[in-house]
Amino acid sequence: MATADWLFGDQLGPHFLTAGAEGPARDAPVVMIEARSVFRRRRFHRAKAHLILSAMRHRAAELGDRVRYIRCDTYREGLLAAVGEGPVTVHHPTSHAALRLVRSLDGVTVLPARGFLLPHADFRAWADGHEGRSLRQEDFYRWVRRGRHLLMDGDAPAGGRWNHDHDNREPPPRGARTLGAPAPYRPRENTVDEEVRHDLDRWERDGLVAFVGRDGPRRFPASRREALAALRRFLEHRLAGFGPHEDAMLDADPVMSHSLLSSSLNLGLLHPAECVEGAEDAWRSGRAPINSVEGFVRQIAGWREYVWQLYWYFGDDYRRSNALHHHAPLPDWFLELDADAVTARCLATTLAQVRDTGWTHHIPRLMLLGSHALQRGFDPRAVTDWFHRSFVDGYDWVMLPNVVGMSQYADGGRMTTKPYTSAGAYVNRMSDLCCGCAYRPTERVGERACPYTAGYWAFLHRHRSRLAGNGRMTQALRGLDRLGDLDELLHQERDRGQDPP
Repeated sequence: MATADWLFGDQLGPHFLTAGAEGPARDAPVVMIEARSVFRRRRFHRAKAHLILSAMRHRAAELGDRVRYIRCDTYREGLLAAVGEGPVTVHHPTSHAALRLVRSLDGVTVLPARGFLLPHADFRAWADGHEGRSLRQEDFYRWVRRGRHLLMDGDAPAGGRWNHDHDNREPPPRGARTLGAPAPYRPRENTVDEEVRHDLDRWERDGLVAFVGRDGPRRFPASRREALAALRRFLEHRLAGFGPHEDAMLDADPVMSHSLLSSSLNLGLLHPAECVEGAEDAWRSGRAPINSVEGFVRQIAGWREYVWQLYWYFGDDYRRSNALHHHAPLPDWFLELDADAVTARCLATTLAQVRDTGWTHHIPRLMLLGSHALQRGFDPRAVTDWFHRSFVDGYDWVMLPNVVGMSQYADGGRMTTKPYTSAGAYVNRMSDLCCGCAYRPTERVGERACPYTAGYWAFLHRHRSRLAGNGRMTQALRGLDRLGDLDELLHQERDRGQDPP
C-alpha cells in the first residue's frame, strides 16, 4: 500500500506536499479528516469554524481524486476509515495535543514542521546559547534577519536601522475617522461556503456543537488562490501606509492598513518567506518605505516566528504559568462577547468587532482585551483559551505565548520585560475611542472614572512588591505614592468586581 500524506486543517498550502527527501512524493495519496470532536472541545467563534471547514473543503476540491476526505467524529476514527492500518506521513502538527495524538498512532511517521522560517533545532541551539539570559525578541529578530539575509545590505540592516518602531507609533491623524487606506482584499463566498454554513446550522440545531459570535459573509481567504490575491493586494496597495499607524485604533476603521494575512499564514495557505520577501522587494523597488516594510517583516520574521519557536521550547507546562496568581473566572459578558453590556466605549467597540468578525488587530488584543483581563486578574489559562477560540487566526501555538507571556505576564517575565497594561491616557492618545465615552481617561474615581485608569493603578498596587525589582516599572510604581485617592480607588475597584466596565 502506498504511503499516504495526512494533512491537518492548518496544513493547506502547497509546501506541505512538496516532494523531497524528507517529504511525501508529489503524487502520494492524501488524507484529510474533518473531525467534529475538534469543535466540541471548545466553543469556537462561528466565523472561525466556518473558515477552517471552508478552507479544508476548498483544498480537498483542489486535490480531486487524489484525496480521501473523511467526515467523522474523531481523528482516530477518520484515519482508520481512510487508510486502515496503512502507513501515513504527517508533517509536525502545530499543537502539543496533536503531536501527542500522531505519535500515539501506529503506522504514522512524523516529518519535520513546515510553514515556518526555522527548524526547531536551529532555534533551540540559539536559545540554549542564551542560557541564563533573557530570550529577547529583538535579539532573535536580528539573528533571523542576518541568517536569512532578510532586509540586509551586506552586514548592515537595510535603511541603516534594525528597528523602525519610533516611526511606527503615531497616533491616528487628528479628527480622522479613517486612515483612507485602499480597501483590503475580500473573498467571495461560493457553494462550498453555502454547504459549510448549512452543516454548521445543522450541527447547532441538533445540539452537536455550540458556537459564539456571528457568521457573516466570509472575510478571510479559504484557498491558496484567495490568499495569494490577498497578499498581492496588501503588498501593492496597503503596505506603503502600514507602518506609521500600526499601533493606532479608529472606531470606524478597525482594519486600517493591516495585512489581514494572519489567518492565511496560520492555515498554511501562505508561507512566511513569500510574505517577507515580497515586502522586501516592495522596498527595494521603491513601492513602500523602509519603516512600513520593516514593521511588517518584524511581525512575521520577528514576532510570529518567535512565538512559534517559544511554544515548543517552553513546552506544554508553560500553559500552567501563573506568576501573578490570577484566578478570577471570565465573566459571562466576556465569554459571550456581549458588547452591548459594556459601557466603556473602547472595550465595547473591540468586543463587537470580535463578535462580528472574529478579528481585531494586535493593539486592541493587547492593550484593550488583554489589558482588561490582566487588570481584573482573570485566570490566564482561561484567557488563553478564550483568545484561541474567539479569533479566526487563533491556535494553541499562537495564543499560549502571546497571552501567557506577552499579554498576561503570567510567566513572570520569561518572555517580556514588563506587564503590558496602561491607564486610559494611552487609549486616548492612540485612538478616537474615548470620544463620546461615559468615562474620562483622566479620572480615577467617581462615576466617570475610566475603568482602565482605575484598573491600572489597582493592578500596580496589588503587585507592587512583585514588580518593585523591575527597572522598567520604577517610575510607574513611584506614581502610586503620589495618589491621594488610592484608598478610595481601591474600594471602588473592589465594589466593581467582575461587572462589565
